[in-house]
Amino acid sequence: MTLVLRATVFDLDDTLIDTADAWPRVCADFTARHGHPWQPQDTAALHGNGSWASYVAGLCGGAATTAEVVDTCTTAMVDACAAGEIRALPGAIELVLEAERHGPVGVATASPRRFVRAVLEHLGLTERLRAVVCGEDVARVKPAPDPYLRAAAELGVPSSWCLAVEDSPAGIRSAVAADMRVLAIPRAAMTLPDGIAHLPTAQARTATEALPLLTRLLASRPASLIREETTT
Repeated sequence: MTLVLRATVFDLDDTLIDTADAWPRVCADFTARHGHPWQPQDTAALHGNGSWASYVAGLCGGAATTAEVVDTCTTAMVDACAAGEIRALPGAIELVLEAERHGPVGVATASPRRFVRAVLEHLGLTERLRAVVCGEDVARVKPAPDPYLRAAAELGVPSSWCLAVEDSPAGIRSAVAADMRVLAIPRAAMTLPDGIAHLPTAQARTATEALPLLTRLLASRPASLIREETTT
């Protein structure tokens, strides 16, 4: 069966933007104020964790609520964005622009909307995205399919017609559960674990390396579909 992909949905953190150190730093600052010294395993636990705020609140032993974590850490991340500390990963903007040539583009992320708006504006991507699904927009976060299903609905296409671009195991599972093809770009030095590695349709080490793979996946059209699109 020929692939028919008409839209692309990107993860945000560690897929389009480099926040591998920023989120752990602001969360570590928060837990330190509540008596918990941040550990390497805490950093690992944040990666791709849609319930990140609940996790951080749990480290504080009842001294902070999830809402307090979201508010304080989001403010710190928005400030970091304003200071120019949050940057696009090399090749990421080009990846979005290439995807836009082939169809509508969206983002599905666990990050709070206030931060997402700030970083997309900072990167000049706001007007290029037809769907932006944030952590507070769904009842079930990744690895549940809800974020990607909502993004597809907002883009106005069946989820099976979407390509997801993801870095984390939880995000890959979410997209596959939503019946999307996945282009995986695991963050630096990460190997996808057993049980996940076979799920992506394609995989690259960087956004730059992913560009020709994305083009090939999105340019694949049955001849009948190409005729239909050129005559309508």
